[in-house]
Amino acid sequence: MPAIPAEFTQVTAITKANVYFDGKVVSHSIVFPDGRKKTLGLIYPGSYHFGTEKAEIMEIVAGACEVKLDGSEEKTAYAAGDVFEVPAKSGFDIAVTAGICEYICSFID
Repeated sequence: MPAIPAEFTQVTAITKANVYFDGKVVSHSIVFPDGRKKTLGLIYPGSYHFGTEKAEIMEIVAGACEVKLDGSEEKTAYAAGDVFEVPAKSGFDIAVTAGICEYICSFID
């Protein structure tokens, strides 16, 4: 698997933040010339549940988290450089116990 990107060029950055859970999860959307969309975000300590419409690929840029996909009893730890996928029309629980987890979320058609 390729390395997690350090930067994106030739994208449109949406300045309005996506703010969830009273500001404990915050992201900004970027849109590529071909219409692909990603969000770049921060997750502060806590436990959160997210639902998905489209399938997602989550890349952990920095920090660490623990994830449980909907329908699974298994929790998996992820750290910087790790990637996990979330199916469409499902969801996941994500927990950060210390520091800030930084991520890139890619939406898959």
